[in-house]
Amino acid sequence: MTTLDREVEQRLREREVRYTPGRRAVVATLAAADGPRSAAEMHSAGVPLSSLYRTLTVLEAAGVVVPHFAAGGVTRYELAEWLTGHHHHLICVGCGAVEDVSIPQPFEAQVRRLVADVAAEASFTALDHALEIEGRCARCA
Repeated sequence: MTTLDREVEQRLREREVRYTPGRRAVVATLAAADGPRSAAEMHSAGVPLSSLYRTLTVLEAAGVVVPHFAAGGVTRYELAEWLTGHHHHLICVGCGAVEDVSIPQPFEAQVRRLVADVAAEASFTALDHALEIEGRCARCA
């Protein structure tokens, strides 16, 4: 069992939820992906469709996966940052591909300052942030 599996299993156990083979398959598929994946993409990667949506609902409620709502109504899922680390997304408006991207620490510090400044201007307390950059991937450019 991997460290990731142990962490997910512990999180689910705290919520009195079993870490079933179907849930393991979803976690493994998302862990191997280079960005968020839709249910259709997970199914084509071998995750059984019979319980996929129920599994995603359970994992989302437990804070193991996070949904991202993209243009065109497609919801993509990825493992929560407490499992994978902080990152941002590049989203292709042509094909819909979503790629994880980490930015160098000096730029991340600038983003955090900008988020704090924007939030303060609106009398809002920012707790976290997510940056999604829309554009065209190399295939669609």
